[in-house]
Amino acid sequence: MKYWIGVASRDHVKNGIKGGFCQLGHGKSAPIKRLSPGDWIIYYSPRTQLDGGEPVQGFTGIGRIADREPYASDMGNGFVPTRRDVTWSKSNDAPIRPLIESLEFIQNKKNWAYVFRFGLVNIPASDFAKIVAAMGVTVE
Repeated sequence: MKYWIGVASRDHVKNGIKGGFCQLGHGKSAPIKRLSPGDWIIYYSPRTQLDGGEPVQGFTGIGRIADREPYASDMGNGFVPTRRDVTWSKSNDAPIRPLIESLEFIQNKKNWAYVFRFGLVNIPASDFAKIVAAMGVTVE
């Protein structure tokens, strides 16, 4: 089991929660294929919307990757993102700033957002536990 942070705007995260899926990197298949059944994913949202919106800079969703293999989802107009099914946990949004100093995966505390540039980050279990607690979630 691995622990991951995906990066997406809050509105995209909420759409995934509503639909029971996740996607990464604007629908690219490579990052989705790194996830395995039983892995956990937490979403970090820099903003409320992809193009604009208000700053969020917080964690906005958490769920466990389901057994179904990655699949293509035709959304029309030639957009066919790759997705994985997720069992989402009920959670609260949690701002990142109070956690930055304690998170091991953020090595450069001054330029902390740099670590999110690739859209998918593998994190240690200890960081997962800190973020989960901040989101008000209890996991097994």
